[in-house]
Order: sequence, then C-alpha cells, then structure tokens
Amino acid sequence: MTGAPAGPRSSPQQGLLIEPAAAKVNLTLDIKGKRADGYHELESLVVFADFGDRVEFRPSANVSLTVEGPFAAKLDAGRNLVERAAMAFAQHLGQDPRGAFHLIKQLPVAAGLGGGSADAAAALRLLRRAHGAPEDLASLVPAARDLGADVPSCLYARAALMTGIGEKLQPLSSLRPMPAVLVNPMVPLATRDVFHALAAPSLSETPPASPAPQLTGLEDVVAYARARRNALEEPAKKLLPLIGDVLSILEDAPGSCLARLSGSGPTCFALFPDMAAAEATADRIAGRHPDWWVQPVQLS
Repeated sequence: MTGAPAGPRSSPQQGLLIEPAAAKVNLTLDIKGKRADGYHELESLVVFADFGDRVEFRPSANVSLTVEGPFAAKLDAGRNLVERAAMAFAQHLGQDPRGAFHLIKQLPVAAGLGGGSADAAAALRLLRRAHGAPEDLASLVPAARDLGADVPSCLYARAALMTGIGEKLQPLSSLRPMPAVLVNPMVPLATRDVFHALAAPSLSETPPASPAPQLTGLEDVVAYARARRNALEEPAKKLLPLIGDVLSILEDAPGSCLARLSGSGPTCFALFPDMAAAEATADRIAGRHPDWWVQPVQLS
C-alpha cells in the first residue's frame, strides 16, 4: 500500500507540471443494452479516489512518454493513451501538444478503475494548463470523447451519474468523502470477455436518462447502491470465481457497509464508516494475501 498522489501543481524544475490521475470507482453500473454501433448504453454512479497514477509534463521539442512505477511493465506495447491524448489535443484544439510526459503507474492495469482513461484525462489537463487555460475543461470534452467512453468523467474526476456510453455526466456536488478499501486479486480479466458473458440485449432506441440522485453521505449512497447493482458482477464472477472470494472477505470485514465489483473488475471495493476501519481491513487483507493489491482510499 502506498500514499495518495499529489494534486495538480507546478514544480521548481523548469516548466514542470504535475496532474493526478485518480482511480474511478463504479458504485453502481446498470447496462441498458447494446447499441447498433457496438457500444453499450449504461447508467453508473461513479466516484473518484484520492489515489491513482500521476502524470508529469515539461516542454520539449517532441511528444515523448516515459513510464515508471509498480505497474509500468504491465502496460501494453504500442501508443499509450497519454500519447493519443496529445494527438487528440492537437486535432481538436489546434494547439501544439509537444512536450515530455512522464507517467507514474500506481494503479493495476485493466483493473476496472479507469486507469488508462484517467491518464489520458490528466494529459489533456496538463496540455490545457501548459497553454494557459487551466480552468477551460469544457473545451477538452470532444477530445476526451474520442479517446474513450470513460475519459470525459475522468477529465472532471468528480462524483457523477454517468449515462449514455459514459459521456453524459450529471455531477453530484454535495457528496462527502467516504472511506473505502480497493482490492484487486491480480488475476487478469478482460473487459470484452465480461461484456460478452453478459450478452446484453440489443437496443432499438436510446433509453431515457434517470435524474441525478440527491446524495450527501455514506448512508444515502449505501441505500441508493443497494437498490441497484453492478450488472457486470455476476458474469465477472463466473469468469473469475476468485472475485466472489474477494467480495466475501470485504462483506465480512468489521464495519463494511457495501461490497461490490468496480466496473468489469477484477478490482472490488468496500465502503466503511470511518478511515480507521478501512485501514484496519486493508492491513488485515494485505497481511493474509500479500500477492493481492490492496489500497485504503477516500472516495468522493
């Protein structure tokens, strides 16, 4: 377990800018069906952790990317989403994307935590800051949409009800931070396999979006989530039964209020009433399962 990433900041080093790439957690995830273009319509309550990757940027003659961190070696070969974000920035905003990016990869890869999307979103925010308009996130939304369904939500990194294919966001501005534990058993599980196992029905028309719920704290969130589900949890458990074991451990932890799979997994989470209970659970699980990735966090 490691500490939380630094927030957006500048460095005394010449021109260095830093952005966090926070882990995204799906507290609920309903799959409405499959569209004709192959995308799935969804409805998801998403929150963001005070832990994730970190992306750094400094001016340079060319676009380049270096990577370090405990999960750097797990990234697929080929153009990373950070580099693709630089190209999308140039295409949509007509501004120079050149610079040296450095990614510190602290989140497991393909974990159901939106790590790659968060990295891309952080790269877009860095380029916006480098061009002198750090608050102008709205101009980045078209580029974010081109990069992936999760990138718009990661661009703002705020609690929201996410609909459409992930690009429509209704912010939840009054939600207070919630202690939680994230657990990944470190066994691969491909998102495409989970969606294939779900076999969502085809849609003939776009379903209407639900209004954003009025949630302020843990009790509200738990009640809301218990009335809903993560539609990918059951197919994911069938493909990787170990997920069921992780969820049982989290459900039985002292103080656990809600245990569920995040996204397509295999990362699971549990919510707790206070940080002491979350940290005690994280320490206990990490001690018994040293090969698992375990991280206590605040979700908001």
